[in-house]
Amino acid sequence: MLDAVLFDLDGTLADTAPDLGAATNRVLEEEGRQALPLATLRPYTSSGVRGLLRASFDIGPDDRQYERLAARFLEHYEARLCEDTVLFAGIAELIDTLESAGLRWGIVTNKRRRFTDPLVARLGLSPRTPCVVSGDTTAEAKPSALPVLHACSLLGVAPHRTLYVGDDLRDIQAGRNAGCVTVAVSYGYLGHSGPLGTWGADLIVDHPDQLAAHILSRVAPK
Repeated sequence: MLDAVLFDLDGTLADTAPDLGAATNRVLEEEGRQALPLATLRPYTSSGVRGLLRASFDIGPDDRQYERLAARFLEHYEARLCEDTVLFAGIAELIDTLESAGLRWGIVTNKRRRFTDPLVARLGLSPRTPCVVSGDTTAEAKPSALPVLHACSLLGVAPHRTLYVGDDLRDIQAGRNAGCVTVAVSYGYLGHSGPLGTWGADLIVDHPDQLAAHILSRVAPK
């Protein structure tokens, strides 16, 4: 049975790709390069600035231009953090369902707290959960188990009675490392981690409605 559900943020709860892609294109334009279609950038958004700079400039953290471009990207993103970002269809209803069933829920993301907290607030989620764990909250980020275990501690739940939901291989690895039940969502960004079926998730869902039905089947009657 389940006592709590934890969610990844980007690509699982919220579609942040439009604002992340816009920040990427502003940096491209500043560098005299052509902006890229959002469809090209979307699969890289799960990896944050590192993935987006790889997609747009073909550079990694070891490149001498990386720190300068990353700083510009983060400035642009922070300035327009939630202009076009929205919850995925069905997520608001899913959260309502969890709360009606008496389940605790929270967020575990690799996004830095500098961006996570204001974004979660603007999406109207922060008043509803005491558990928002960012990429710099604990000593290690996902795929380490530490952020997920910290979230379970904040909610006062056992990991084996907790569901962790994400759209990236690191999410599934983090959940499994923590001893949680894991769910991979196919509607997210998916990154470049191979087919979902190879990630080792306990369940794959295509829409939040399916997730709601699964969760309700594992809640003890009141």
